[in-house]
Amino acid sequence: MMGPAHSLSGAAAWLGVGAATTAAGHPMPWPVLLAGALICSGAALAPDLDHKAATISRAFGPLSRGVCEIVDKLSYAVYKATKKPADPRRSGGHRTLTHTWLWAVLIGAGCSVLAITGGRWAVLAILFVHMVLAIEGLLWRATRGSSSDVLVWLLAGTSSWIIGGILDRTQGGADWLFTAPGQEYLWLGLPIVLGALVHDIGDALTVSGCPILWPIPVGRKRWYPLGPPKPMRFRAGSWVELKVLMPAFMLLGGMGGAAALNFI
Repeated sequence: MMGPAHSLSGAAAWLGVGAATTAAGHPMPWPVLLAGALICSGAALAPDLDHKAATISRAFGPLSRGVCEIVDKLSYAVYKATKKPADPRRSGGHRTLTHTWLWAVLIGAGCSVLAITGGRWAVLAILFVHMVLAIEGLLWRATRGSSSDVLVWLLAGTSSWIIGGILDRTQGGADWLFTAPGQEYLWLGLPIVLGALVHDIGDALTVSGCPILWPIPVGRKRWYPLGPPKPMRFRAGSWVELKVLMPAFMLLGGMGGAAALNFI
C-alpha cells in the first residue's frame, strides 16, 4: 500500500486498541491514546526503510536516504544468506527483512529499552521521529517537496515537546500499563510493533504479498509471500486502496477513538 493508507491503518489500529482496553474496563489515558495513535501511524511507514523511493527515505533528508540504502543492502544480504531453494532470486532487499514479525518485535523492544534507559530526551527523540513520519503519511500531498521538510520537522518537534510534557504529568500516562518504578514509557514500543505489523498486513493484501512469517519456513520457502488468494489482491495505489480501504480506516479509527473515550 501507499504511505497515506499505511498511516491511516496504523492510527486506526491503535485507536482500536484503545477501544478494546476501555471495553475491558482499563481505559487508556487520553494522552496515551493520542500519542500512541500518532506513533503507530508513523511506525506504519517505517518498514519501507528498505526502499529508497518510500516516504521514509526523504523524511529526514540525506540522513534517512543514507540509512535506507544501508538497510536495503542489509536486507538483501540477509535474504541471500537465509533463502531456501524455492525462494525467488532478487535484485534488492525491499519487502524482506523489515517486513517481518521479527523485525517489528525487535524495533519495538529496542525503542522500549531506549525509552526507559535514555530518559526524557530519548522519549522525545522517539516521539519526534514518529511524529515526522505520521505527518508525512497523513498529510502526504501537502508535504511533497524539500521546501516543506523544515516545516514538518518544526511541527513534529513542537508536537513531541507538548505531548511529552502532558504524558509526564501526574495521570498523564507515562506509566500506563507498566506501573513499576523505572518502567515509565515502557509501553512506547507497543504502538511501534503494532504499526510495523499493520504495515506488513497491508502489504500482504497487495499483488506481491509480504513475508511476514520469516524466519519460519513455509513449505520450500523461508520468505513465503503471505497474503489472501491472488484474485483478492490489489495493486498498491489502486482504486481499492483509495476508494475502499482508506475511507474504511478513517471510519474505523473514528469509531475506535470515540469508543476509547466513552463517547459511544
